[in-house]
Amino acid sequence: MVLNKPFRKIYDYGKLVMFSHTIFSFSFAFFSMLLASKGLPSIHTLFWIIMAFLGARTGANAINRVIDSDIDAKNPRTANRQIPKGLIGKKEVIVFTILCFGVMVLAAAELNLLCLILSPVALFLLIIYSYTKRFTWSCHLILGVTSAAAPVGAWIAVTGKISWISLLLGAANALWVSGFDVIYGAQDYDFDTENGIYSIPAVFGIKNALYISSALHIISVIFLIFIGFLSSNLGGIYYTGLTLMGILLIVEHRMISPNNLANAKIASYNINQLVSIIFLISTTLDIFI
Repeated sequence: MVLNKPFRKIYDYGKLVMFSHTIFSFSFAFFSMLLASKGLPSIHTLFWIIMAFLGARTGANAINRVIDSDIDAKNPRTANRQIPKGLIGKKEVIVFTILCFGVMVLAAAELNLLCLILSPVALFLLIIYSYTKRFTWSCHLILGVTSAAAPVGAWIAVTGKISWISLLLGAANALWVSGFDVIYGAQDYDFDTENGIYSIPAVFGIKNALYISSALHIISVIFLIFIGFLSSNLGGIYYTGLTLMGILLIVEHRMISPNNLANAKIASYNINQLVSIIFLISTTLDIFI
């Protein structure tokens, strides 16, 4: 792809922060916002929720690339990323991260006091995740908890408080993200075990890791079903969406095996992008129809 320098920089930053993966937590955050407000919130609230979400996830992915740049350079699968290849410098990514996190904190202040009070907790999770693979196999779960801040935060942004539904929705998001991140991490089993990187596949083996991933996804769907029972705003369209999501998750897990991880990236990312879109469409339609 031949691009002019400014567009090349934008393209590289889009790749750096994995902008195409925004849908993973956005679908849960948007659903949480709609459920909390029983429809669309005010334009002010909607705008600052989106700004907080974009600032948080973009900054988190940017700082992750800085923190992991040395590891990425050693791993053949990730050696072509923007920082190891020298396409983007660490210092400019750090500045970019600070700007993103600044937008998140500003958005939290514009939303309500509880959002602002909890923003340091969110920042801590967004940064600490990148270090966890150096000392704990639960890094996948910590990534999930970090992602869960999106739906819980959206609920707080609308209502100014935390509820059981928001926590269940956050838990469902966390388990789902953790589950497909385990699959993605299985690709690096050899590299991780040779270089002392912690992950569920590296510690428990690929076979057991895939079982754990399946269990996480099953529990996630159960939580989403339970949310449907707790909310009077949800009905047939919501459950139809969950059914399609469940089918896709089954397909995802059938695509891979301990002896065949050729489709791990498709199973972990591409399939779950489709899951996210189905969840976003079905929940939105159910609330408005």
